[in-house]
Amino acid sequence: MPSVASLEKQAYYGNPRNAFWPLMAKLLGFKLSEEYTSNVAQLLRNNIAVWDVIGECERPGSLDSAIVKGSERMNPIPELLTDFPGLKRIGLNGGTAGKLFKRHVLPALDTSHFTIFNLPSTSPANAGMNFNAKCDAWRPLIQ
Repeated sequence: MPSVASLEKQAYYGNPRNAFWPLMAKLLGFKLSEEYTSNVAQLLRNNIAVWDVIGECERPGSLDSAIVKGSERMNPIPELLTDFPGLKRIGLNGGTAGKLFKRHVLPALDTSHFTIFNLPSTSPANAGMNFNAKCDAWRPLIQ
């Protein structure tokens, strides 16, 4: 789920301390913009889309650990994959996305047509991994 800052900005990864946008800019070789729509356009030029595993949930604050268990409603990812059969890679940003995807989405999928990448979170809460290490971990998703 987007953070409180992202929801307020109506922009994925809207917290300025989140490494997602700088990471994408570095890996894809584009200049990071102050304009959200410009950064999204760069992802689209590289055939990358961003969508949460969770469509809605109850969560006080921004931490994934605060999600009220049982309140999660998954986005219709199987339908997305049907609508976009050329999709070849799914990157799961952080442990919570990975666990929820594995539990709620993966059983409904034929995984023979794409690869799933469980990636370290770009959140500032993942302070145990520096930016360069995150880039190294995310690089296989982009290649």
